[in-house]
Amino acid sequence: MKSPANLRIFNFLYFALLAMFISFLPVYLDAQGLAATKIGFIIGTGGFVSLFASPLWGMISDRTKTIRKVLLLLIFCSTIVGYMLYASGSFILLVVFTMLLYFFLLSMDPLTESLNFQTAEARGVSYGSIRTFGALGYAVMSLAVGYVMKYFGVEGMAPLFAVIGVISFIVCFTVADAPAASKPVKLKKLGQFLTHRETLMFLVLIFIAAVPSRINDTYLGVYLRALGGGPELIGQAWFLAAGTEILVFALSFWWMRKGRELALIAFASLFYFVRFFLSAWITDPHLLAYLQVLQIFTFPIFYTAAIQYLYRIVPEEWRATGQTVLALLFFGVSGIVASYAGGWLYESVTGQTYYLIIAGLSFCALLFSLVLLSIYGKKQRTGTQEMRANWSE
Repeated sequence: MKSPANLRIFNFLYFALLAMFISFLPVYLDAQGLAATKIGFIIGTGGFVSLFASPLWGMISDRTKTIRKVLLLLIFCSTIVGYMLYASGSFILLVVFTMLLYFFLLSMDPLTESLNFQTAEARGVSYGSIRTFGALGYAVMSLAVGYVMKYFGVEGMAPLFAVIGVISFIVCFTVADAPAASKPVKLKKLGQFLTHRETLMFLVLIFIAAVPSRINDTYLGVYLRALGGGPELIGQAWFLAAGTEILVFALSFWWMRKGRELALIAFASLFYFVRFFLSAWITDPHLLAYLQVLQIFTFPIFYTAAIQYLYRIVPEEWRATGQTVLALLFFGVSGIVASYAGGWLYESVTGQTYYLIIAGLSFCALLFSLVLLSIYGKKQRTGTQEMRANWSE
């Protein structure tokens, strides 16, 4: 089996591309002179594409029992579309290319995470030791893009995206594929999993927590520009946010334990609330950028715990699809709501009210996570095992 070192490099490169797309597409669109509602429309419309694109590619991967070959196709298409997106200024072309990049690039996220998790299990290493390099790539590219935009303008983003995409495609050839599941793929088991009460409650929690997070992610750069921050400060803000994730992922072998997932999700939800509540009172762009270090207690803990919880309850042969469902809620469905509602909210209220509202949404996620913890906390070690045993029959 090939060394997971190649997978670590691929994580670095792929998440570098995600940084250019997720963090800086709103900034690029803002620099084109588009209003927040139009930015929300473009990103939200792209989110609709992911509703069917991510499950489609996840099921193709499960059916063909390969992740690497699907990733090769997706990264090839993403490189071409990404270059064209950042070389475009027409509103119609921006909508079209954003939709296509959601179809190809965003669909890679759940497949990459599934490959990370399964490779970690097969090689006996921690998931965090692989995913750390994704956080590092996101952080480094966030900082780099900020300075590229400062010194070369938005025109520098297209060639940069193309270069990273080509290198990612080459590295993907050297990555070992995920071990194929020994059990046959059965749609009946997937249906049982998706309609189980615990699964549904868990997915509702993911959605409630994801909406305020995605609103902040989408409009943070735009808000920093409105406060007077330049592109380099936006890059620094995302560098601090993603950089803090490195430590969390690297130490996941120490803090992540089976049976503690819901408690960790509640912990992350609490700090989402604290982070957004504090943001409501900050008017200095530099201070708001520095506040992004609180990411260390939010996204990496929340998402890692959610992945592990999902992998303990989903049927083995449907792991890629299960991961897709999780990513679809966190980045797809919630992204649509965040883009449309967030754009309207951003233009309708003051910055303080804007952040107080999303802080309130995070507080709702905290309360719901505590409810689920009280219901399923004691059952996490045994209940999910019994659930999967029933699906195996």
